[in-house]
Amino acid sequence: MRTIILGLALLLSTQMKAQELPKNFTTLLNEVEPQLITWRQHFHEFPELSNREFKTGSYIADYLKSIGLEVNYPIAKTGVVAVLKGGKPGPVVGLRADIDALPIVERTPIAFASKVKSEYNGQSVGVMHACGHDAHTAILMATAKMLKQMQKEVPGTVVFLFQPAEEGAPNGEEGGAPLMIKEGAMDKPKMDLIFGLHMAAQTPAGTLTYKSGAAQASSDLFKIVVNGKGSHGAMPWASIDPIVVSAEIIEALQHIVSRESDLTKAPLVISVGSLHSGVRANIIPESAEMLGTIRSLDATMRKETHEKMRRVVQRIAESAGATATIDIHTQTMINYNDPALAKKSVNALNKAAGVDHVMESRWTTAAEDFSFYGDKAPSFFFSLGGMQKGKNANEVGGHHTPDFYLDESGFILGVKAFCNLVFDNAKP
Repeated sequence: MRTIILGLALLLSTQMKAQELPKNFTTLLNEVEPQLITWRQHFHEFPELSNREFKTGSYIADYLKSIGLEVNYPIAKTGVVAVLKGGKPGPVVGLRADIDALPIVERTPIAFASKVKSEYNGQSVGVMHACGHDAHTAILMATAKMLKQMQKEVPGTVVFLFQPAEEGAPNGEEGGAPLMIKEGAMDKPKMDLIFGLHMAAQTPAGTLTYKSGAAQASSDLFKIVVNGKGSHGAMPWASIDPIVVSAEIIEALQHIVSRESDLTKAPLVISVGSLHSGVRANIIPESAEMLGTIRSLDATMRKETHEKMRRVVQRIAESAGATATIDIHTQTMINYNDPALAKKSVNALNKAAGVDHVMESRWTTAAEDFSFYGDKAPSFFFSLGGMQKGKNANEVGGHHTPDFYLDESGFILGVKAFCNLVFDNAKP
């Protein structure tokens, strides 16, 4: 019996040792960092909009093929999926980066600032990586290179997902994580776990943050159309004014948040971002259209909010003698970090950054379509700081703004974190 126990202990010790990061890991990190920065600056200077990442996708696919990975390209229009089969037993782990840019004219003074112009939904626009997707892409490419170099020691299989259109596909098109999933990105091979990271421009470089459970809000887009009766602006009593009705609806939507929702349970946001009606000052129009977004961090509250909004829109319109319709479209789900996986993953983050540089954050009403992957497999999404030392959050350009800026010194920590997650999650 003693011999058997010693044999099992030796076998377990050997397995655990095989799943540790190789001794040359730090050397490989130092070697890949300059290339990581070069890749990031290339993608930043030559950004492409959602579902139009033709050169970006081709660039990524060509490199991954050159280092010997199994590559599926294109997928979901311009995306790339690459597979690395490790030399040790372990799970199938997905690592994801988004590759699209935003319709924003860049205003930063950096040498590799974007000067690209394009068209977005029929409008001429500037194009800028104003959310860090260029860094995400470069970090995942560097991770792929690192893991390829350590292939014999890598546990299980690693699937690299370079996803288009995280910011949303153009009008009338499919795209993003739902299309990646629809076209089999999580099934060939079938993933056991999936990880993703996001740059945080207002968090210090060299730090990692995460939130167990509900981490980022669902995003639902809504469209409300109010149909009334037009008249001369001088005789409003002859009208059923859709603008007045719209104003009442907008106010009532805020009452859903402030008076009908338990905000101690989870945050809720309803924002109307667009209201269009009429063409002249002295004509009361026949109709008005509103566009907006709903953000929720609780699935039950989200469902109830949709029901309340439909009730409010219909009854306010009826009370004025108008009619109204509301359409609600799901853009993202709640980005939920599986608590058991989060607990285990924090250990990997601590190894990568040091305990003093890993912090649990509050949830946020920002949204991410990474949430769709989490609906298919246990997922963990975390943030990587990108703010320069000596700065504070109020001084730096925010995400989705022309002044968005990232300190490149912390990018290599993203590679280190991804590698630790791959190795740590192979352990029993």
